[in-house]
Amino acid sequence: MDIQEKIKKTFEDAAKPLKTGEIADLTGIDKKDVDKAIKKMKDAGSIISPKRCYYDLKK
Repeated sequence: MDIQEKIKKTFEDAAKPLKTGEIADLTGIDKKDVDKAIKKMKDAGSIISPKRCYYDLKK
């Protein structure tokens, strides 16, 4: 399972918007790697930012 898949699963399990630090804590992935993956996912349109510094899956 790659980082983006782990992040997607974390969003599905949490069922709420999360900060990158929270994602890093829940997945055990380094925050810098989470930041990179979030940027890629946001550019691809698979996640959104409902409010500043929070991210969620695009529904």
